[in-house]
Amino acid sequence: MKIKKGDKVKVITGHYKGTIGEVLAVMPKENKVIVEGVNLMKKHLKPTQANPDGGIIEKEAPIHVSNVMAYDSKAKTASRIGFKVEKGEKVRVFKKSGNVVKGGKK
Repeated sequence: MKIKKGDKVKVITGHYKGTIGEVLAVMPKENKVIVEGVNLMKKHLKPTQANPDGGIIEKEAPIHVSNVMAYDSKAKTASRIGFKVEKGEKVRVFKKSGNVVKGGKK
């Protein structure tokens, strides 16, 4: 999977099409990612000692990685990701612009 936690991505299909957000979590075994502000769902919480009122919260649900594309902030466009060796180090680059991908925590 070429998308990593911390990358900026653009949703390319579905209800949230066109939304740009940061990847909060990556699930490589399920091929899913959680993107900030995308695929929001409501979760009902029972009252507990920590949260005596309970209530309803909104949180992001995972979406399939094929529905997002890496977003290049400099070129202002979504692009696929490739790999290149620079100074003896393997780096991720955007295929459209050739810029090195910033962000992404290992």
